[in-house]
Amino acid sequence: MELKLKRIPIEEPEVLEIRCHKVTDDVQEIISFVKSRQGRLSAQKDGQSIEIPVIDIFYAESVDNRVFIYTSKESYEIRLKLYELEEMLKTKSFLRVQKSMLINLMKIKSIKPALSGRYTALLKNGEEIVISRKYVADLKTALKE
Repeated sequence: MELKLKRIPIEEPEVLEIRCHKVTDDVQEIISFVKSRQGRLSAQKDGQSIEIPVIDIFYAESVDNRVFIYTSKESYEIRLKLYELEEMLKTKSFLRVQKSMLINLMKIKSIKPALSGRYTALLKNGEEIVISRKYVADLKTALKE
């Protein structure tokens, strides 16, 4: 795949164009990345591609090498690895709280200590997420900021 970059005058609108023979997983991943920078992610549900605003995401979880994002009532599959999604969302109030999970800090209703140094986060949709002790210090730092 060839990559071309062209600088334009400030008065011209910026446009990103992808020209391809077929929309492969690689192309879909590039599209997802670009859209996430604009505040949306491309996800799939029942074979359809759906745009999900990042602000609507409560958490993301990796299960059997597939990554799912969860909103208040729905779940969607996304064609990214969890570490790729984490990198894209780190400036948008998302934090890793388990080896296989990211959480949107803006969707936390309350946090309470649990057993063995872990914490439990109650989300605004009523779900409870266990924060493993490995990530508790990162959570405390993020909440102080």
